[in-house]
Amino acid sequence: MKKTIRITLITAVVILVAAAAVLLALSQRVVMNPPGTVGNTAGNLNNDGLFCEYDGTVYFYNTFRGGGLFAMDPGEANLRRLNTLEVRNILAGGKYLYYYHTGNSSVSSDFGEAFGMRSFQRSRLDGSNAEGLTNGVIVTAQLVDNYLYMLSSENAGPSFFKMRIDSSEKEPLADYVINPACADNGYIYYNGTQSDHYLYALDTSTDTPSEVWKGNLWYPVLEGDYVYYLDVANNYRLCRYSLSQNVIEILTQDRVDCFNVGGGFVYYQKNGADAQLKCMRTDGSGAKTIAEGNYCRINMTSQYVYFQEFGDTATMYHSQIGSDYYDVFQAASEAAQK
Repeated sequence: MKKTIRITLITAVVILVAAAAVLLALSQRVVMNPPGTVGNTAGNLNNDGLFCEYDGTVYFYNTFRGGGLFAMDPGEANLRRLNTLEVRNILAGGKYLYYYHTGNSSVSSDFGEAFGMRSFQRSRLDGSNAEGLTNGVIVTAQLVDNYLYMLSSENAGPSFFKMRIDSSEKEPLADYVINPACADNGYIYYNGTQSDHYLYALDTSTDTPSEVWKGNLWYPVLEGDYVYYLDVANNYRLCRYSLSQNVIEILTQDRVDCFNVGGGFVYYQKNGADAQLKCMRTDGSGAKTIAEGNYCRINMTSQYVYFQEFGDTATMYHSQIGSDYYDVFQAASEAAQK
């Protein structure tokens, strides 16, 4: 009788251990993304990808001293810190966040974070279970469905490759610069960097490129039927090109350093002696000055535009989209000190 009870207990323990192992494996398995997933907007990624809005939440790098990776509502309420890392190129899709950890930490209280190596990481949306996917310098990365398309820069030169989100596959695609920031409907749109600056499209189902338009452009941003871009041949003025009508529209004659598009507006930095951060509607009308001086890292969410003054990497400013008013993103500053 005792022997039978002992065997039963041992069997039960084995079953429990096996079940726990299965549950642990399932909890650690990377869940694939829904079809059509794109990690962030091209405009944000071309401006360092400091903000990323996904499924009703804004994820952002809080640049104020003591900051780190934060999350909040689109209206800037409910701020919470996810980690204290210095990050950029934030992507979101499915169950996960992806970001490039530069190797620095905003605070030095946590030994592991303060001295972490630079890496491109994946974490859950709440910042937990962070895991490094690849080391080295990542210039730009974009999430398309279940693959990360990455441009890296090493001593041997640039490398463009893709990696499955569970890091089970890694495939080189090009040994020259391809910016994957502009992605839509299974295609990555990018300007040529070798013999021309034409507009190309990479079909991510086959990873084959095709020529779209013989333009002379830089930093393409696709919004509906239009590709917004910097006109290389004409002093980097801002234009848009209609894919369906094959028509170019000049939005401004200003020389432009950087820009972003969203919410029916275009924000851009005018270069020159009278440098200004400006805003106009997407058709080029209603242009107005937001701030005098040189600004950069223009990121947009559904409600706000965020930017920094050139040379000041700590202070972040914000403005409601379409408004004339801007000020310091004070809530982020206060949250960073807590």
